[in-house]
Amino acid sequence: MIASTLGPFQIEWLSFRKATLVAGLLILMSWFYATIRRDAALAGALISTAQIIAFAAVAAPLSYVAAGAAFPLWDGDLAALDQRLGFDWMAWLAAMNAAPLLHRILATAYASFTVQTTAVVVLLAATGHALRLRIFMLSFVLTTLLTIGVSSLMPAQGVWGYLHLSIVDSPAIVPVTRDLPLPVFFGLRDGTFRHLVAEGAEGIISFPSLHAALGLLFLLALWPVRYFGWIAALLNVAMIAATPVDGSHYFCDVAAGLAIALLSWIAVQRALTAGGRMEAGRQLHLRPS
Repeated sequence: MIASTLGPFQIEWLSFRKATLVAGLLILMSWFYATIRRDAALAGALISTAQIIAFAAVAAPLSYVAAGAAFPLWDGDLAALDQRLGFDWMAWLAAMNAAPLLHRILATAYASFTVQTTAVVVLLAATGHALRLRIFMLSFVLTTLLTIGVSSLMPAQGVWGYLHLSIVDSPAIVPVTRDLPLPVFFGLRDGTFRHLVAEGAEGIISFPSLHAALGLLFLLALWPVRYFGWIAALLNVAMIAATPVDGSHYFCDVAAGLAIALLSWIAVQRALTAGGRMEAGRQLHLRPS
């Protein structure tokens, strides 16, 4: 709202309609199951899903505002860092091109991002992991905000644009992202694109990788859940492995995303655990002898 009122951006309100309607419906259903049908697990799953949807609808245009800062691009530095660390992006692309079935599996995992976000919330609520759900929700928000903040200071167009790649460079596979976000990304940087949207927003963040970051959060959140922990581990290791090629990310983008996610999880977990101990101590102190 501030970016639209005081800045050059224009909010496309219709693109927020679906998120608003779905979140509102979920809130009403949560109220119903919290006050009338008395199903705490279902009510928690519904309200948490509504919160995730509402936050995602705000985070997407926030990433556009961040890109509009148009600080100098870091692609040369990030590519050089990959080389110093011994990562060969073109070799990884060649490996995926030589194994199209493997790439298809990894690309499917990469595309599971939205489904997993909702599934993690529902599974944690349904299995009674209330504290872990709170840790996941807050870590999700913190990780996303930190990633957007870093991306505004260290923007990059990604490997596909920086190396001027085309479909000729990967004839056997079609990576998910490629150069699709670049028109919006450069439009935000040069001022020719100033529309803030929720539905249909492009993923324009290169460094750090939000896909890799949230893949780790999904894994951490579901790890203690019986049966689903190993499924989440396999799925999200595949998602992270797909991120360089299918997200057009440098390898250091992935490493930075994983670091932000892990630090966010640890910080939130410690804060909530410490807060719980303090509350328990206070209740014990107030209890009559």
